[in-house]
Amino acid sequence: MLKQWLLPFLFALTVPLLLLFVAHQEMARIKLSDEPPQHEPFLRQRTVTADHSQFEILQGPFETGPDVTAACLTCHTEAAQQVMGTTHWTWTYFNEQTGQELGKLNTINNFCVAFPSNEGRCSSCHVGYGWRDNTYDLSIETNVDCLVCHDTTGTYEKFPTGAGHPTYVEQDFGGRTWYPPDLVHVAQNIGPPSRATCGSCHFSGGGGDAVKHADLDSSLLAPSVDLDVHMAADGLNFDCTVCHSAINHQIGGSRYAPTVADMSGVDTPASGDYNHATCASCHALDVHENHYINRHIDTLACETCHIPSYGRGQPLKMSWDWSTAGEMNEDGGRMILRDDDGFVIYDSQKGGFTWDFEVVPEYLWTRGEITFATIGDTLILPEDGEPYRINDPISEPRAEGARIWPARAFTGLQPYDPVNEMFIIPHLFPTGPDDQTAYWRNYDWVASAQYGMDYVGLPFSGEVDFLETVMYWPIDHMVAPANQALTCTSCHSRDGRLAGVEGVYIPGQHSHPLLTVLGVLSIGGGLAGASVHGVLRFRSGRRRKQRVDSILNEGGSS
Repeated sequence: MLKQWLLPFLFALTVPLLLLFVAHQEMARIKLSDEPPQHEPFLRQRTVTADHSQFEILQGPFETGPDVTAACLTCHTEAAQQVMGTTHWTWTYFNEQTGQELGKLNTINNFCVAFPSNEGRCSSCHVGYGWRDNTYDLSIETNVDCLVCHDTTGTYEKFPTGAGHPTYVEQDFGGRTWYPPDLVHVAQNIGPPSRATCGSCHFSGGGGDAVKHADLDSSLLAPSVDLDVHMAADGLNFDCTVCHSAINHQIGGSRYAPTVADMSGVDTPASGDYNHATCASCHALDVHENHYINRHIDTLACETCHIPSYGRGQPLKMSWDWSTAGEMNEDGGRMILRDDDGFVIYDSQKGGFTWDFEVVPEYLWTRGEITFATIGDTLILPEDGEPYRINDPISEPRAEGARIWPARAFTGLQPYDPVNEMFIIPHLFPTGPDDQTAYWRNYDWVASAQYGMDYVGLPFSGEVDFLETVMYWPIDHMVAPANQALTCTSCHSRDGRLAGVEGVYIPGQHSHPLLTVLGVLSIGGGLAGASVHGVLRFRSGRRRKQRVDSILNEGGSS
């Protein structure tokens, strides 16, 4: 009789445990290998059909960069016009999604703030020569710099204050000696763009290495497999243009209008999609063998799981406080302070900085429709005291085409006009020896602001204050090997990675009062039902036995 009562009870108790065991085994089955992937180095087949050292026109001599460009254009007749139609040249970009005129020429940032009135310094990362002020002629073909993208010698570099030119005389700047490049040697040894040529600007955006882009810095020149599985020097060894492919010098991929959900899948000639700067363009939409993981693709960007942290190659700058700039050393000169690792944490010209290493991203919903603060915008300050968003990639949760994306939030304190409620365009870099208005010469915010605002034709009240800001940078590079991607428990646990992200229910992390009650009632009801069933079976069994015994006794008596 005891077995009749106990078996149903044990069955009800065992079923939930069995389900948990099956789920655990399923999770174990999709666990990735602990061994890093093994790849043969990816060698791009260069179809070089010309030895440039044999061309008579490249025998030189060349006195300037534009002289080299003039020689290049005798064969590459359409190249300059192609470059001139790109954002790399114009530093403008019209965002059809938002209707904004963007690009460095129009936007505000919380690094060096703005390009206008600082052209001579900022244009050291322009793909041209001579952009010193707003009179620059963007239609002159020989001002296109062919060498900055196509140098293979590693000896060509733009001089920081040369308005896009290399130095043509030996001179000292920034604690080092700069030497003129051998322009003939460089011109005779050109080739496709490389990580080094792209990185000469993109690794050092915002005024230095590992400042602007959270996932781009000089550690990617020769990264390990652990740092970036695609660019690893001893792995796939991708150059930037493997993904950021170009047609007529138009480079695929955009920070202003990124492709968040590439639903076209693997690119083929028939697909008409020439933007290879998405994961799906190579890996397809159902890349995982396990369908449970593939189901996440409708909610998560690939980068959310496959870039567990950024700044893994070296520390990167995380904040910039302009409000503290202007403090001098005991001798009244420029003061630069460094932390124990040698990173600058204060500069009289720029203010205070913070740095971090192996940073866990913030996670946000985005459709790729990003609005930016532009020059002349009237500021609508947040009422909740939150930092002002220099750009706003955040969309409504589960909006059409939206995904949860990893991002770096760079914070700053930057100058603005509290009366006109407008960001100030600070004039930082002196235009010449007689310029006494540049902040990096006189450390006078009012004089710097007056010059900068006059330069762009905007009013200035004469008052300068500092506004707390935040700028979001989506994370795309530093993809880790598969065995280092986030695991299920990275999110499906209390205080997991996506804690605080709205619009998504994560078992193991979230709970719902109704579901909790229903779960307790289901388990309790199952146990109670089994117990009642067992008791009833026990009692009915006893009655049945009593009846049988009674019948047997009566039969025996007769």
